[in-house]
Amino acid sequence: MSRRILVVEDDADTADYILKGLREAGFTAEHVADGRDGLYMASSADFDAIVMDRMVPGMDGLSVVKAVRAAGVQTPILILSALAHLDERVTGLRAGADDYLTKPFGFAELSARLDNLMRRGGAKPVETSLACGELSLDLLSRRVARAGRTLDLLPRELKLLEYFLRHRDRVVTRTMLLEEVWDYRFDPHTSLIDTHISRLRKKIDEGFDKPLLHTVRGSGYRLSEAP
Repeated sequence: MSRRILVVEDDADTADYILKGLREAGFTAEHVADGRDGLYMASSADFDAIVMDRMVPGMDGLSVVKAVRAAGVQTPILILSALAHLDERVTGLRAGADDYLTKPFGFAELSARLDNLMRRGGAKPVETSLACGELSLDLLSRRVARAGRTLDLLPRELKLLEYFLRHRDRVVTRTMLLEEVWDYRFDPHTSLIDTHISRLRKKIDEGFDKPLLHTVRGSGYRLSEAP
């Protein structure tokens, strides 16, 4: 059975080059030139891998990757970009991509990287929810509940909770939160994090027997059933 690859690339010449090579190599390749179309395709169809150009119209590649991962889609993603600096590669990987290939590139390397990504296990079952004990987040409806009670969280609180749930039982530092939840690469030296943590803790812990969101003195925070 031929493996299916989704190519999200707005440059016609680059797209033709990739599609021709993939089809000659025996892959079934589908192409869209807009980020929003790429998000729709990636979220609604089964692909064995996705080739995502970083700079596409409609919705940039990194935003597409983040949205795909937020929806629980674990299809391997290879980002293509002319931005070759180390910080740019790190940003792409942290957004949820599995690999990062800079332009210009040769098809042989692209093909080898895709083979490697798919050899690791290919697409995983779609993750639709995250939980810590009786606290849960539905990734599709964005509904948060604890012990059957729906909790009303603001968008930033939702993003903060999702990050904690994806790192449950691990210490999360202030730097990690600033970079991944607020997309800051500097410390604003304000009570920003403390304020949001306090609000989130009140919503998910107040009125329940066991606190889940803990402060780890001198280190950060941890979401865990363990005290």
